[in-house]
Amino acid sequence: MVQESTMICVDNSEWMRNGDFQPTRLQAQQDAINLVTQCKLRANPENAVGILSMADSVQVLSSLSTEQGRLMMKTHSIEPFGKCNFIAGIKIAHLALKHRQNRNHKMRVVLFIGSPLEEIDAAELVKIGKKMKKEKVLCDVVMFGDSDTDGHEKFSSFVDTLNGKEGTGSSLVVVPTGSSLTDALLQSSVCKNEDGQAAFGAGGGGADNAFGMDVDNDPDLALALRVSMEEERARQAAAAAANGGAAPDAAADQDMAAGGAVPYEEMDMGAMTEEQQLEWALRLSMQENAPSSGAGQQVEQMDVDAAGPAAEADNLDDLLNNPDLLQQIVDDLPSGTNEKKDDEEKK
Repeated sequence: MVQESTMICVDNSEWMRNGDFQPTRLQAQQDAINLVTQCKLRANPENAVGILSMADSVQVLSSLSTEQGRLMMKTHSIEPFGKCNFIAGIKIAHLALKHRQNRNHKMRVVLFIGSPLEEIDAAELVKIGKKMKKEKVLCDVVMFGDSDTDGHEKFSSFVDTLNGKEGTGSSLVVVPTGSSLTDALLQSSVCKNEDGQAAFGAGGGGADNAFGMDVDNDPDLALALRVSMEEERARQAAAAAANGGAAPDAAADQDMAAGGAVPYEEMDMGAMTEEQQLEWALRLSMQENAPSSGAGQQVEQMDVDAAGPAAEADNLDDLLNNPDLLQQIVDDLPSGTNEKKDDEEKK
């Protein structure tokens, strides 16, 4: 996942007192800033967000931080006054991003504009855009409130300069009066990942549609699920490329079918896949727990013994008709021999 540091530039001029966005422009902007902060921080646990205000003299309210509570507190402490200096705000946001702790982070500026653009020099804006592009700084411009066609064109040229030939990375979002600022951001690339999916926290109420869970309750679990899903997709793509575009599941089924053609007792354990080894162990366990052939012999013996009384009656008749054999059997009994010896000793 992409690691990113983001500076959010807040428009807190006197124009933010207007009520064309409910309840006011400033409060609607604060809700939108909280949404962007939530999306950025939950996209990656190492992401950082900072906030600065642009009215009169530009002030950095919060340096780059990963603490969402601190950022929300600073956002809701903003009061409207004066006029905004957008050029100075972009420059200071760029300077703050240069001092980020993690140099591997991508740099991004989110610029909110809700005031009339009267003193914006288009040439200077393009010059700043070229410098930011050279240093690989991205910028998302969110314009809301009054429809200033001239201002839209100026910042459209600024975004086009940042995007260059690639045409991606930075964006311009224009929200007309009467619309919901947060809803417009949810549908824009500002609150989406690089793959185009909605970032965590951008589902409205914290519900994440991909996993059917509330990420507000356990954001760490939601992040782990997302990482696991991305790793599984990468593994499947690598397996598909290795198999010449065939689906990994189909290749696994073919391996299982090929293994099933040979008896598992005759296969080499080292040549088996993990699934084949598990199936081989399961079959072996079932054979050990299955009734043995001795049980069948006992059943047959019970069937033979069922006809035993008639055979025993015939043998008894033969024994009674042969007194010599009967006497021999009696003499062979241990008790009989002992009694004879006792009688002889008495005599």
